[in-house]
Amino acid sequence: MLLDKIDAREAALTGEAEQTRAHIDELTARLRELDEAIDHLRITRKTLLSLADGESEAEPAAPPAAVPDHPAYQQILTIFADTGQPLRARDLCQALDLPIVSKNTENIRSKLKRLVSRGILIETEPGLFAQPRP
Repeated sequence: MLLDKIDAREAALTGEAEQTRAHIDELTARLRELDEAIDHLRITRKTLLSLADGESEAEPAAPPAAVPDHPAYQQILTIFADTGQPLRARDLCQALDLPIVSKNTENIRSKLKRLVSRGILIETEPGLFAQPRP
């Protein structure tokens, strides 16, 4: 009888612990989404400020028509223009203030590969991307 009560209490606590773990996983995913949204806003702010600085000096150049519409591509190209040197996906994650985790580097790498396929960037060696020289 006493062991039955202990078993029932253990089962109830185990169920509650599993629900709590699931809730923590949901909250962790939501926190990750919020952090990513904040990062995107910071990057957008940087991009807009750099574009505003460029407007006062000269007429801004229109982005090539082949650039995908997503703002991340413009941010990537802005970083390439600012650095003027070949970069790896990891370097871009750092420049974009993204955490250096495989999800982010693979996401950036796929965007870089898409830009290479459209002729906007070149891959000078495996994993190293640059703007083509005029």
